[in-house]
Amino acid sequence: MAGQKVAEKDKIQLFVKASDDGESIGNCPFCQRLFMILMMKGVPFTLTTVDMKRCPDVLKALAPGSQPPFLLYNGEVKTDTNKIEEFLEEKLRPPSYPNMTPRYKTSFTAGDDIFQKFSAYIKNCIPQREEALQKNMLKALLMLDQYLLTPLEHEVSAHPGITVSRRKFLDGDELTLPDCSLLPKLHIVNTVCRYFRKFEIPKDLRGVTRYMDNAAELKEFKYTCPNKEEILAFYQPAVKPMP
Repeated sequence: MAGQKVAEKDKIQLFVKASDDGESIGNCPFCQRLFMILMMKGVPFTLTTVDMKRCPDVLKALAPGSQPPFLLYNGEVKTDTNKIEEFLEEKLRPPSYPNMTPRYKTSFTAGDDIFQKFSAYIKNCIPQREEALQKNMLKALLMLDQYLLTPLEHEVSAHPGITVSRRKFLDGDELTLPDCSLLPKLHIVNTVCRYFRKFEIPKDLRGVTRYMDNAAELKEFKYTCPNKEEILAFYQPAVKPMP
């Protein structure tokens, strides 16, 4: 029955992209997203890194034509990240596992265009467009900042008159599904922009800064992050140097 503890016979295996060394965790926000969800759920699972350079037999056999991440649940392969997320939330639900669905629909869309704006900015090779693309990304970050600083309904109910939110994450003080999607991307944005453009998410965006600082304290975030060198190596071919 859904909601019961996963039995001993139930086996969960998450396949994620490997780094250049073929063993540690590679740069992939979708892989980190599912890794974080499984850690937050507290369910036993096996993590397998897939070296894409060698096109391993396991990939050909289990998910031909697919890229990590993919999930193996009792021998059944699931390859779509969104569907895997939905499956895990349905299968691993209360009372045995925490509910990670946000209470507010707006939490699902907060910051959802930042990564797209970042990609346009970091891949730009036309100096005349640099300032405008950076402003576009900053505008998206500012909208996220405003969302994080605006008290949500439950905060207002608990603290009438509150004007600035004190919550740790998008939907409250616990990680939810949209956090697991957004935080890996924000980490990439800050890491790549700082190194290649000498630019980072401004500290005066207090909501975003607090949000990322709170995430940095969580083992579910720290343990699932690829190392800095892996992120930079992934973006090196795509980044266009500015004169």
